Amino acid sequence: MINVAILGFGVVGSGVAEVIEMSSDILSARLGDKVEVKYILDIRDFSGHPMESKIVRDINVILCDDSVSVVIEAMGGSHPAFDFSLAALNSKKSVVTSNKEVVANFGCQLMKAAQDNGVRYLFEASVGGAIPIIRPLCDCITADRIERIAGIMNGTTNYILTRMFSDNVSFENALKEAQEKGYAEHDPTADIDGIDACRKICILSDLAYGKNVRPDEVTCEGIRNITGRDVADATKWGGSIKLLGLTEKSDDGIYVIVCPFFVKQDNILSEVSDVFNGISVRGTATGDLMFYGRGAGKLPTASAMVADVVEAVSQKPDSKPVKTWTDDAAEGFVKPIGERITQMYLRLEGASLRDVESTFEDCEILTCESNTISFVTEAAPENELVKLAESIPGSRIASKIRILR
Repeated sequence: MINVAILGFGVVGSGVAEVIEMSSDILSARLGDKVEVKYILDIRDFSGHPMESKIVRDINVILCDDSVSVVIEAMGGSHPAFDFSLAALNSKKSVVTSNKEVVANFGCQLMKAAQDNGVRYLFEASVGGAIPIIRPLCDCITADRIERIAGIMNGTTNYILTRMFSDNVSFENALKEAQEKGYAEHDPTADIDGIDACRKICILSDLAYGKNVRPDEVTCEGIRNITGRDVADATKWGGSIKLLGLTEKSDDGIYVIVCPFFVKQDNILSEVSDVFNGISVRGTATGDLMFYGRGAGKLPTASAMVADVVEAVSQKPDSKPVKTWTDDAAEGFVKPIGERITQMYLRLEGASLRDVESTFEDCEILTCESNTISFVTEAAPENELVKLAESIPGSRIASKIRILR
């Protein structure tokens, strides 16, 4: 018998129990033994629930039971999820999680604790839900040198932007729809301000480049300020607007950012719509690889977590993960985003066409009406492009969106 414990019995935790039950025969065939949920940690009352007898309210019950080999953390938030995960690892139990907040902020410490105790800390579901991205990065393309990862990592914002483009819905109304459909929380801040995507791109940066990148080191911009005018200009330009997480190798470090990007129609990320996610990985040997699917949801996320359970209990006693990060990035490893060479979409108010074309010699004018001019710049360091725009007398930057090249 392979005994597991689930921390938190909300949407994801109950989904894990459901997947274990519905896939019992598959798991038994794969592992040669039955996977059994022995404990569920939750402080709420589950009277009458079929798993009521498994509910415990003290983490020490789980930590002190040597028959439990894997702890599945489905609590959300940083604390006590981190504290319980660390305690489980130090009790020589592998930990599986979908908690991107904990992985992004404390992954370095938890990975080291897992190594020190000869167990595993696995988090496939923390970035793309059911989309397999962590294991391919760690195992399948580990011999390649990653040049860039860029992706749509939040289904809520992708749904909102899809509605704005496909049906000319305002941001406010698209957000309301997302909340009514259950795609967005009552407080959507983590989604629409890019916080959720920021945690995910930090995790992918950590794996791709081997150093711990903290969310507070990352430039993070959301989609609150995207307007119908921006949508119309992106369409005229021949693309769409997507909220992307991007990490990219530079000569002596990396650039990491979460923000809206103009994405050309011929880029596959432009076609990822609705609540779907898409992550593009560019390697020097492999070229561009694409990972696509539902990035969230009860059963998809639970399925990825149960797959990690299989990985954890299948490991050899002396096995080690192919890629880990156990050190913080050195100062200056994450480069200022203003130094990154990019093209930009700019919408200026109060500028003349003559001033714009003389300041930006190789720009593509998209709209010129009344006192508003929108255009796409040539490629240059971002700080230089912004300074040029600010140098035009009497003008104001009304919108500024980077171009995915």
